[in-house]
Amino acid sequence: MGQGILGSFVYFLVMKNLAKKILLLGVAAFCGFAATACVYEPEQYIADDSGKESGDSQSLDVGTIYAVNKGYQICNPSISQDTEKYPGAMLWLNFSGSLGVTSEDSTYNVKKAGEHDRLTVSDSTNKVLWFVKIDTAKGDCEFQDPEWSTHGNFIVTLRAYDKTGGKCKMENRDFGIIAIRMSDKKRFTFYSKEISSEATPHLWIDPTAEVDTTADDSTIEGFFGTRNVRLTYVAEDKQNILFVDFADVKSEKDLEKALANPKKMIGPDDAKKGYIESQLFSPDGKFVVYNVIEDAMTNWNAYIQKVDETSSPVLIEKLDGMISAPAQPHWFKYDSRLFVTWAEFPNGETMTGQQKDLLDESMHDGSGGRTAMREISLDADAPADLAISWVGDVRQISPMPTIGGRSSDGRYIATGDSKAFLIKLP
Repeated sequence: MGQGILGSFVYFLVMKNLAKKILLLGVAAFCGFAATACVYEPEQYIADDSGKESGDSQSLDVGTIYAVNKGYQICNPSISQDTEKYPGAMLWLNFSGSLGVTSEDSTYNVKKAGEHDRLTVSDSTNKVLWFVKIDTAKGDCEFQDPEWSTHGNFIVTLRAYDKTGGKCKMENRDFGIIAIRMSDKKRFTFYSKEISSEATPHLWIDPTAEVDTTADDSTIEGFFGTRNVRLTYVAEDKQNILFVDFADVKSEKDLEKALANPKKMIGPDDAKKGYIESQLFSPDGKFVVYNVIEDAMTNWNAYIQKVDETSSPVLIEKLDGMISAPAQPHWFKYDSRLFVTWAEFPNGETMTGQQKDLLDESMHDGSGGRTAMREISLDADAPADLAISWVGDVRQISPMPTIGGRSSDGRYIATGDSKAFLIKLP
C-alpha cells in the first residue's frame, strides 16, 4: 500500500523500447514518484553512502533518523501496520544489485538482487524481519506497487508476468493483483492479468479477522479469515477508482462475478489532466484518500472520497501555513482518533523529495518540506455535507517530508525513493 509512477508519455516511450540508456538515466530521477511504482528499468541510482554503514542513524531534536538499505534506492515505502511483530519497520521494493540490509536467511542474498524481485520488511537496524521473493517457476517477472493493507497480516501488490511466455521483456509484461499473507507467505490472486501497471491497489480487511490455517485458502473467507474484505485499484483510464466488496461472496461463482464487475467511483475533474494515484482505504473501509497528480509530479491535489458509486471527491484544501497541497496522504488511527497524514514540498519540487538525505542537518529546518497531519471525523451514513468533518488545525509531525505513512503506535514515520529512512519521533 508504497506507497513511484511515471507520466503516461514517459511510460509509453519506455514500453515501446524507444528509450535508450540516456533516457533511462533521466527517467531514473523520477523513480520515487510516490509510494508508487517504478514501471521501467532504469539504471540504479546509488547514493553517496560514504561513511554510512547499515543501521546508521542520528538522534536529534527532530527524532532519531535511521538510514534504510544503506542509501541504496528503493520504491514504495510503507510503514508497518503490525507494530507487535514488525515494530519500527517498513515494507519496501528493491532495485537490482547489492542491498544494504542483513538477513539470517541465506536465500535472501543481499549481493545479487534482481529488479523488484522481492518484498522486504526491515527495521531501523536494517535487519530483514520478513521477505518474499517472486516465483519465477510460476512466471513471475516482478512485484510492483506493494502496500501494507489495513490489516497487519496482509500485503497487496501488483504481480507482473510475460504475456508471451518469454523472458520478461518490459514491453511484454502484463500485471495482475495479488494479496500475500505474511504469516505463511501464501498468495491469493484477485486478477491474474489485464491490470494497469499504475493501478496502485489497496486492501481493507476486517481488523478482527483471524486466519484459520485449516480453511480452504482458495476462498476469500478461507484466506483472509473473513468475507469483510474490500479491494480498490485505479481504472485503466487513470481518471476513476474501481472497488470490489467481497462481503456477499460465498462461492467461486460469486467471486468471479464480483471481480468481473468492479464498481466505479468517479474521480475529480482534474484527473482528466493527470492521473489518480495511491488511493488508500480508511480504517473502517468506507472512504479512500488519494492524490491526483499533474505536471511531472510537481503539481497535485489530494482528495477524500466515500467508497460508493454515487460519491463525489472532497478536496483536501491547502490552508494558510501549508507549504503545498498534501502529497501522499495516509490514514493514521490512534486509539479512537483518526487523522490524515501527508507530506508537503516546496514549490516546483516533486512529491518524493528525490535524493534528499534526511541525515543532512540542513534538512531539519523545514526548508525541504515537512510531514503534517490533521484530525478528521468520518460518518459514511451521514448526508454528504456532514460525512467528512475536520477537527482542529493542521499540525506538524516532522520538519522533514516523508511519504510512507505513520505507524499505528504513532512512533515512526517512513519514506524512501533514491534514499530511504525511518524516523522515530521524539
